[in-house]
Amino acid sequence: MLNKSIFVKSTTGIFIFHAIIRFWRLVPVWLCLTLLAPAAHAQIETVARAAIVIDVTGDTVLLEKNPDMAIPPSSMSKLMTVYMVFDRLKQGRLSLDDMLPVSERAWRMGGSKMFVDINSSVRVEDLLRGVIVQSGNDACIVLAEGLAGSEEAFSEEMTRKGKEIGLKASVFRNASGWPQAEHLMTVRDLAVLAQRTIQDFPDYYHYYAERNFVFNKITQGNRNPLLYKNLGADGLKTGHTEAAGYSLTGAAIRDGRRIILAVSGLGSMRERAAESERLLEWAYREFAVTRLFKAGEPVESMPVWYGVAKTVPLTVTADVAATLPKATRKDLKVTVAYDGPVAAPVKEGTRLATLTVSAPGIADRAVPLVAAGDVPRLGFFGRIAATLTQLMFGR
Repeated sequence: MLNKSIFVKSTTGIFIFHAIIRFWRLVPVWLCLTLLAPAAHAQIETVARAAIVIDVTGDTVLLEKNPDMAIPPSSMSKLMTVYMVFDRLKQGRLSLDDMLPVSERAWRMGGSKMFVDINSSVRVEDLLRGVIVQSGNDACIVLAEGLAGSEEAFSEEMTRKGKEIGLKASVFRNASGWPQAEHLMTVRDLAVLAQRTIQDFPDYYHYYAERNFVFNKITQGNRNPLLYKNLGADGLKTGHTEAAGYSLTGAAIRDGRRIILAVSGLGSMRERAAESERLLEWAYREFAVTRLFKAGEPVESMPVWYGVAKTVPLTVTADVAATLPKATRKDLKVTVAYDGPVAAPVKEGTRLATLTVSAPGIADRAVPLVAAGDVPRLGFFGRIAATLTQLMFGR
């Protein structure tokens, strides 16, 4: 059963004949729905040094282990390089068919390569595939130099843009993830970046699901092991350095339910593949999403003073869902809190209350509630009548 209680705290005064009347009201309301809710998170251990698993659909963190520990992100920082390119494409500042020149510096770059030819020019779309599928360090430098003039300038842009989109602890010193002092991220930031990539660029995200790419007659396969199994995986990027070990930022979707994970500090490619798959399967197996309210659906009503209507319906601006462990049968509690009644006029879309979703074992989630419609103010005589009614009958 779902407990839905409403606490209404009224602090608004009524003014008449130079007297101010203040009152407090507590209104409990219960709504019963069938759902699954947790007493505690379904527990799981991971050998990863740092890890995070997020159910995007239910906006719930399912697992955290050192999520804010600074780590060398290695090639996973290429996610930010690609984000920058996707952003320019979306804005119309860049085209997939634009050609970018290959410098000697890009051509000489070591590590994983796309194998671009010196003094040639390469299509932006090919460079994107070279970064995403082939993890080409050379392709990263071509993009950085072509878009910002130098890799250093591009890295500064990456850091600034990262902060804009919610990466709180990420500092980029190059475009490829090549080991460099102060080039650091966290698995939480990697998960945020993955989510923003999927959300912001639906027209371009599909490149992350490509399993292989041929350039210069050289075929290379995507290093993401999740793509080769029937897991619903459709991205994103692996990484490896001696300092950070083997890492992966991955995403999958099954029956409309999106899971994102980021793991770092694993001991081998095999361990990375096995642990990523295990955590992904655990998230889908042990948890389920309960959809609570749809965007625009009335959630509750709030009393209105001096309005042509006595109440205004409250609603959410986006669908609200909760991710809960399947194995538990406790009550999920949904509460609505506001200071009221609210004085008319009320404009549609005005934030008036807060809906809180809570249960043992999950972090409380606060969701804004807004007015679902306009409530105009009564005229002068209407307000007098409403005030007299309140004084005489308390309603």
